[in-house]
Amino acid sequence: MARYENQKLKLLYIRDILLSETDEEHPLTVADIIAKLEKYGVKAERKSIYSDIALLEDYGMDIICDKSKSNNYYVASRDFELAELKLLADTVAASKFISAGKSKQLIKNIEKLASNHDAHQIRRQVFVENRVKSQNESIFYNIDSIHRAIAENRKISFLYFKIAPDKTKHYRNNKERYVCSPYGLTYNDGNYYLIGYYEKYGKMVSFRVDRMERIEICDTNRYEDESTASFDMAKFCREKFSMFGGELQFITLAFDNSLSDVVFDRFGTEVTVSPVDENTFSVRVGINMSPQFYGWLAGLGDKAKILAPDSAKQLYTEHLKNILKSH
Repeated sequence: MARYENQKLKLLYIRDILLSETDEEHPLTVADIIAKLEKYGVKAERKSIYSDIALLEDYGMDIICDKSKSNNYYVASRDFELAELKLLADTVAASKFISAGKSKQLIKNIEKLASNHDAHQIRRQVFVENRVKSQNESIFYNIDSIHRAIAENRKISFLYFKIAPDKTKHYRNNKERYVCSPYGLTYNDGNYYLIGYYEKYGKMVSFRVDRMERIEICDTNRYEDESTASFDMAKFCREKFSMFGGELQFITLAFDNSLSDVVFDRFGTEVTVSPVDENTFSVRVGINMSPQFYGWLAGLGDKAKILAPDSAKQLYTEHLKNILKSH
């Protein structure tokens, strides 16, 4: 009897067997299920398997019985379709803020949501090696701490570093801890950012989460005033990450028609478009004038230019001239 001490777990084992080992191309017969239960130390009769499968169907599992040859059972649908799991695995692999080790661990967990027969398709499709990845293995704990601080309305403190040319960590603020009131997290260009109120600067700022270390939740409540109460996270992220840092200025830009997708990706489809001629269109947008914006514009070559105001054109021209002087 010791061999069959897991009898009370029979229904759960059948559920696991069906989820992990069956799909439309790989059904199992009742005899197959009985044989696999034996490996778990569970004895079963054919009639009890039928009853158990009926219970699992009542529970909500989408189990199909193919009676074309014999009673072949398989799980027809899961919480996630295979295409959705591939998308999740690709996203994890592409995310720079997740280290290579954590990416592989997450992808293995994603594979468990598919049948064993489909899991290899996820494994073959994603590539983690040789991608630019964070070296910060504590990224998940950082994110969890930030979420808890926001939920508890607490400040956080942390160390913040940059990677020096010699590939070592150089801690900012003389390795003193930053204290910040966290208000949200955002994802941009493969990296996770904390958005929070930094009292030293008296405004909302952003910190890359994978550059944060030893996060601690403080006993003090987050800083709050009229500006934090009316803070528009979407607007901040749009100006910070999509329109670059620097002083906000409304300018008119002209683009070749071939760049319409580039423009809409950068500024959104809500931007007002005006035709200049049959080959060119213009947009008027609020831009944070900065070297990052100039670099983006220069990357579009002669198919993009600043039309107005003259002050913006002059700043851009001076920026390009300074670059040429340094070469």
